[in-house]
Amino acid sequence: MFGKRRGPPRSPESTDPPVGPLEPGQQGARPVRIPEPGEALQPEYRGHRGELESEDEWELSREAVRPPPGPDLGTHEAGGATLAPTRPSEPERVLRPQPVQPYPGPVHHAHPGSVILDWLRTTDAKKIGIMYIVTSYLFFVAAGVMALIMRAELARPGLQFLSTEQYNQLFTMHGALMLLLFATPIAFGFANYIVPLQIGAPDVAFPRLNNLSFWLFAFGGAMVLGSFLTPNGAPDFGWTAYANLSHADNTPGSGANMWIVGLALSGVGTILASVNMITTIVTLRAPGMTMFRMPIFTWNILVTAIMVLFAFPVLTAALLVLLSDRILGSHVFDPGYNGPMLWQHLFWFFGHPEVYIVALPFFGIITEVIPVFSRKPLFGYKGMVAATIAIAAYSMTVWAHHMFATGQVLLRFFSLFTFQIALPTGIKFFYWIGTMGKGQLSFETPMLWAVGFLVTFLLGGLTGVQLGSPPIDWHVHDTYFVVAHFHYVLFGTIVFAVYSGIYFWFPKMTGRMLDERLGRIHFWLTLIGFHTTFLVMHWLGARGMPRRYADYLPQDGFTTWHTISTIGSFILGASTLPFLWNVWKSFKYGPRATVNDPWGYGNSLEWATSCPPPTHNFEYLPRIRSERPAFDVKYGQLVSDYGRDLPLREVRPPQDIES
Repeated sequence: MFGKRRGPPRSPESTDPPVGPLEPGQQGARPVRIPEPGEALQPEYRGHRGELESEDEWELSREAVRPPPGPDLGTHEAGGATLAPTRPSEPERVLRPQPVQPYPGPVHHAHPGSVILDWLRTTDAKKIGIMYIVTSYLFFVAAGVMALIMRAELARPGLQFLSTEQYNQLFTMHGALMLLLFATPIAFGFANYIVPLQIGAPDVAFPRLNNLSFWLFAFGGAMVLGSFLTPNGAPDFGWTAYANLSHADNTPGSGANMWIVGLALSGVGTILASVNMITTIVTLRAPGMTMFRMPIFTWNILVTAIMVLFAFPVLTAALLVLLSDRILGSHVFDPGYNGPMLWQHLFWFFGHPEVYIVALPFFGIITEVIPVFSRKPLFGYKGMVAATIAIAAYSMTVWAHHMFATGQVLLRFFSLFTFQIALPTGIKFFYWIGTMGKGQLSFETPMLWAVGFLVTFLLGGLTGVQLGSPPIDWHVHDTYFVVAHFHYVLFGTIVFAVYSGIYFWFPKMTGRMLDERLGRIHFWLTLIGFHTTFLVMHWLGARGMPRRYADYLPQDGFTTWHTISTIGSFILGASTLPFLWNVWKSFKYGPRATVNDPWGYGNSLEWATSCPPPTHNFEYLPRIRSERPAFDVKYGQLVSDYGRDLPLREVRPPQDIES
């Protein structure tokens, strides 16, 4: 720049005035002539490359030359931003959109069965969640059929059409299917679909692991049911598989081995699913979704998954050791080495946390439903989270209250903690009732099931406190009183909450609404059938009817109560028919949910996306400033409990659903 020029001084290239502005940095370039449409113009440069000062100047001179025009598309090329203005005499032309020509290539039609293959190998958490729910419900139906057969046998004294061995096989399979292949997996079905939506995640953390978890559960469950096809039939040692009843000498055949391996496979799938849920919740929350802005359902799934990592490895290891005893001849659970007591400790160390593993997710479902149909925010959010964590901690300390009758456990310790675990559960009831208090209640079908859950679980919890007292437990431990308590706690928790969740989230999962009339018929049949079946079992147990018996004598005085219970069980079984018809009819022909929140007052993020959601859950995420982000989007951040000051008759019903 300050030195001598490398070439002779250059004279001006042209004295013509420039035709249009030049870009900065292109000073010194020759103004270009505007070509006619279709005319090609060869680029002209100021000089040879050697005559220019630098490489940068060479590039600038190339950029100053207008490139050749493209083909004529019916508009003047000078309309582009890269060309000089058009001549004054030439009329201005307007760019108009041109029709898009479709791809002329071949159309690929879906091959037969491609939809099924897509579902079988999918890694989409929403599809896997639906497969969990459908598969576990099939196991529920199978276990229910077994229960109806057992109740038909017990309706009258004497053996009607089952042998004692067949009866033992049925209650063994009934318990295993209901607890391990229905209650636990269906919770993870809801978790797979709802948790990523509630935390604003596009998917779970490990999609392929999610697929593997489901198929381990499905194949394990199929193996358990397949034990019926073996020569000796299904195992008949009870769903608790107490040693020494489960030893090969007392229960020979491959059916018991298939049962053990199937439950172990299903347990591994549950463990992997728990790892996936914990990682998803901890690492994939959307911006603004802090831990204390997560919905209670997501909190409960997180705590449940942590409990699974403590409890299920114990059961899986114990089952594999039992298989070793049966096949390899090891003596871990040999009576000579106090093996039956060891098995009880291992099984119930899994078994009592399992009660809350299958309870906490459904507590979460109820906690999501009640605020929506009370038109209020949840009362006691942080207290509800604290109660959930307390239940999880206490559940690890009370396993031996199932073993009071053995006389080999510390009665005072386990009885005290059994009473104490009722406190955080009672706190949850207090918060649920507080949420409904002074609310503008609306009893759509999900809310009906939630209220039925509260009534049923309360009765089961009260009898649980009674069984926490060792003297009472000694008296009724092996009677139908325990059967009644067990079903009130588990059926009242699981089934009522499952139906509440299905009716609540069915529009979100399918984009269609379930029929309200059929839903109410389903609810009342289930409520009447359930309480008719199991309420009288308390009195049967108090009168001394032992559980796991296939027969009783006419003079025992149990016939009337068994007959009433059997009638109730068939009402309960018939209640699934309107539900199945409702699901099929609504899925095919039900009114469409054309809004994000068909209930009108949804709180969590799943109600801020379409019904059903797109592949990656959200087109956009709203700002998350509270634990009610979807409600904030609809009604504003400052409106915390919209509608409380309105008379009940003026409260806006759920948003209009366009058919």
